Amino acid sequence: MKPHKGLENWHRVLEGGNQPDELAAIIREDAVFHSPVVHTPQMGRDIVVTYLAAAGVVLKTDKFHYARELLDGNQALLEFYTELDGVQINGIDLITFDDDGMITDFKVMVRPLKAINKVWEKMGTHLAKASV
Repeated sequence: MKPHKGLENWHRVLEGGNQPDELAAIIREDAVFHSPVVHTPQMGRDIVVTYLAAAGVVLKTDKFHYARELLDGNQALLEFYTELDGVQINGIDLITFDDDGMITDFKVMVRPLKAINKVWEKMGTHLAKASV
């Protein structure tokens, strides 16, 4: 397994602004995205790329930072903090990698409720523009 390589790739793409073509290069075709506000898992590279690219625009403010990372086998848990419109957001990215370091599953959890509502509002607006 190469979760460390996958995690390095994730950080590189994030620092580059979550560009869709760069995201697509590190996400498997059959990847799944679990949103903190959408009930059903979003399946397939195209939709995962759409959500992660939108999150890169919405959440990656000058306040965004990962506070800690935990690796276990082919999974990485990254705790993040950011701020949107004065609302403090605390969340977790739980990423699963395949043996080649490609993302197979990406789950986001956000707290508190006020933060979830703000993320839902901002992501909804951004995704509506992208016709998702």
